[in-house]
Amino acid sequence: MKKLILAVGLLSIAGTALAAGKPCDELKSEIDAKIKAKGSQSYSLEVVDKGAAGGKVVGTCDAGKKEIVYKRG
Repeated sequence: MKKLILAVGLLSIAGTALAAGKPCDELKSEIDAKIKAKGSQSYSLEVVDKGAAGGKVVGTCDAGKKEIVYKRG
């Protein structure tokens, strides 16, 4: 569990820094691959409008207009 929280925290920092010029689908795929590589299986990633997050924001895309949200379960 601690590893998952650490992974999500690191992804949020890396995702925010790299997301400025990336399309949402591409960034979402990269984040998904990183989470799967850490062994997590029960989660979802959603692209939502900025400020509409219902979970942990792990990246931004579309020039900061959209956020990628991680939800467990």
